[in-house]
Amino acid sequence: MSGASREALASARERLDALADNTSVDAAKLAEDLAAVTALLDREVSLRRVLTDPAQAGEAKSQLAQRLLGGQVGGECADLVSGMVRSRWSRSRDLVDATEELASGAEFIAAERAGVLDDVEDELFRFGRIVASSSELRAALTDKVANRSAKAALVRELLGGRANPVTERLVVRLVAQPRGRSLEAGLNALSKLAADRRDRVVAVVTSAVPMSDVQKQRLGDALAKLYGRRVHLNLDIDPEILGGVQVRIGDEVINGSIADRLAEADRRMAG
Repeated sequence: MSGASREALASARERLDALADNTSVDAAKLAEDLAAVTALLDREVSLRRVLTDPAQAGEAKSQLAQRLLGGQVGGECADLVSGMVRSRWSRSRDLVDATEELASGAEFIAAERAGVLDDVEDELFRFGRIVASSSELRAALTDKVANRSAKAALVRELLGGRANPVTERLVVRLVAQPRGRSLEAGLNALSKLAADRRDRVVAVVTSAVPMSDVQKQRLGDALAKLYGRRVHLNLDIDPEILGGVQVRIGDEVINGSIADRLAEADRRMAG
């Protein structure tokens, strides 16, 4: 997002955080309601254009949202969306993206309250690795022709009883409503949101063999010092890197594997 939309999203995040401070608010129910509004706005193009029309007064758009959503979703969700449409958005599509992000954010608030946010982060990462290792599963979950309910049922079969309910709900929504994203991109976005919830960076660490607790602590401390924020380590094993570790943070890759050093030596000799 850029310009006005970025500012509008920042304000919406602040309002969600304010709601999160009120423990009487059911964060899981709020997430469900926001997901329903996301689906509505994604489906009804003309509606989201009206709600983001800069020529219309913010209060008028807010009242329209209240009339449409009143009785359909909880009061907290209706108030949150009504506040969002008062803001100025650069593109109507940005309103949908923002509402979806808030839905995921509310799920992470529910996980944080229950003390399972770390578990949810790890489960999202592991699920992504399972999908990456099975082309058949990935094809089933991303088939554009397949029924959404069938894909959601497959996720529930895979995760039901094995993962936290928050993880299950997030992945079900992602496969049922990908909204043009790849499954990998959607899972990465969820991991980043979970990390942002605790003001920390996510690092994908690949090593040839499992790291010891001491090694993980040292690496985490070193990365935290480098980036100036706490770093959550998602650990993966790949014997092909031979030794050392490879660290990926966003688009940045820190190579420390033997395979990378050999490849670099070959390049220098060939050059």
